[in-house]
Amino acid sequence: MSLRKFLTSKVFLIQIGIAIAIIAVLVFGMMKWLSSTTNHGEEITVPDLSKLSVELAEEKLNALDLEYVLLDTTEFQKGFPKFSVVKQDPIAGAKVKQGRKIYIKVNSDSYRDIVMPNLIEQSLRQAEPTLKALGLELGEKTYKPYLGKDMVLEMRYKGRKLNPGDKIPKASKIDLVLGDGKVGFEEEQEETIPTDNLDEEF
Repeated sequence: MSLRKFLTSKVFLIQIGIAIAIIAVLVFGMMKWLSSTTNHGEEITVPDLSKLSVELAEEKLNALDLEYVLLDTTEFQKGFPKFSVVKQDPIAGAKVKQGRKIYIKVNSDSYRDIVMPNLIEQSLRQAEPTLKALGLELGEKTYKPYLGKDMVLEMRYKGRKLNPGDKIPKASKIDLVLGDGKVGFEEEQEETIPTDNLDEEF
């Protein structure tokens, strides 16, 4: 039988049909297997872990067949409990596959220390932005007689006098003792009055 006749014969066409059917079954089976192993079409909504302890976050993720990875601690944030979750990736509400790892960062237990700068003999106008830039807050302002108005004479923290270089927690309130700008004028008057009186006596 010639090749041409064989390619057009019923036997050949049947064999081709069988081969196509086998390939179709194999492809269908492979797609089913991939779908089941990758959870195709099944997505999990990432829960909000914000402000939860690591233990509670782990329980919440385990219930959804998710895992967590603790990256590190962040600088202390006032609005979050100590050692609670501050950041997570993916974020809450994101859609992920089963078994996905959720990366978290937790709050530190306290503020880091700040080295107190030297604000002595600086003006209040200079001192206030310096404090803010370091993460400190301006507390109470008190005044005492001094020639320079609004010039920093003392730095205090919770009633304790601070020296440049002292370490205090970030976000602390720093009280400043400032000059009132009046002492120079008053002393000048007191010194000139006796001189005038002596001239009149002579």
